[in-house]
Amino acid sequence: MSRRQPPGTAPGPRTVEVDHERIVRWVDGFAGRHGEPVWSTPPDEPSVLRLTAPDGAVADLRVWAAGGPVPQDHSALPAWAEPPARTGLVLVRRGGYAVGLADGTRLTAHRTGRRYVQSRTAAGGWSQQRYARRRGNQADALVTAVADRVVEVVLPGAPRALVLGGDRTLAGQVLGDPRLAALASLPRRELYDLPDPRLAVLQQAVRRARAVRVVVTEP
Repeated sequence: MSRRQPPGTAPGPRTVEVDHERIVRWVDGFAGRHGEPVWSTPPDEPSVLRLTAPDGAVADLRVWAAGGPVPQDHSALPAWAEPPARTGLVLVRRGGYAVGLADGTRLTAHRTGRRYVQSRTAAGGWSQQRYARRRGNQADALVTAVADRVVEVVLPGAPRALVLGGDRTLAGQVLGDPRLAALASLPRRELYDLPDPRLAVLQQAVRRARAVRVVVTEP
């Protein structure tokens, strides 16, 4: 749903995810709507491709693991936008998890599971402290269980990139497991807006991770 802008104001930036196979067509469409853009790289973001159109529209294109310099014309765009071939995925929320290994668009291995972690409470005093300890223990058990699954499913595939999703804090704790140190330095895409982890959500994450993120500012 679009949000109505106050009269006299320009719309703010919006983010779209474009399948990498369609990125050349998308750039052509941007040029068709706004005029032939100038291709450049922002000084403070050397991995971003910026398209600046004659009417003032700007599109910033970001790929998560660029294999070369930012392109300056269409010929180099497909190779630059090509996502890593093998990707590890770690999605975790308070109610469960989904981890997987993807080769291209295909999940070659995956595990999903449910782990209950209580919600926060407004109660005070001793009951609140006991509740907080129980909740902390449940969260620790979830983090350990997910790290175990990542060791089993993701590490053997030697992924070239990593997707984290779900709850930011829990995902960070999983990645902090010493056994997963090899994953910490990989190019990373974060999808914390994903719903509760399920197999279907894991497959959705694979598709989204392979997309080019474009931030568009209209004139």
